[in-house]
Amino acid sequence: MFDTMTMVKAFGWLCGALLIYLLINWAGESLYAMDAGGHGEENAMGYAIEVAESGDGGEAEEDTGPSFEEVFASADAASGERVFGKCKACHKLDGTDGTGPHLNGVVNRAIGGVDGFAYSDGMASHGGEWTPEALSAFLENPKGFISGTKMSFAGLRKIEDRADVIAYLQAQQ
Repeated sequence: MFDTMTMVKAFGWLCGALLIYLLINWAGESLYAMDAGGHGEENAMGYAIEVAESGDGGEAEEDTGPSFEEVFASADAASGERVFGKCKACHKLDGTDGTGPHLNGVVNRAIGGVDGFAYSDGMASHGGEWTPEALSAFLENPKGFISGTKMSFAGLRKIEDRADVIAYLQAQQ
């Protein structure tokens, strides 16, 4: 079945296929070349955007937006109830603990202050109380505010969402 001529034909087909592959590859590289004109020089692709430098030589101040106190003064508890939907998976408002401690009366409560709940060492040893400002900082980045917390929630990035949910929790006192 396999004689010398069959082997030569199979080898010829293989070489032909590789030759076609190399030709297609060469054509594709020449059509879609990423180098600058094919002369070996490398240039970053894109546009340069010139920025006027400040006269003082210091770092430019970033626009931080309104303070938490300003946003909290006009917070909407009804919107906070919607945002609290993200918290319901772990926290309850009926006085019973879930995966996380209950949040009844959390505003101005001692941090780690729910009796019978097994807090992480970082949370239990933190001290202080949950003022609206402390809650905002914690809800923005839980692991950054209290290192070692067991809370796996990534945080609420929008200051308005944090203010609304804190206003909602404060209304649930």
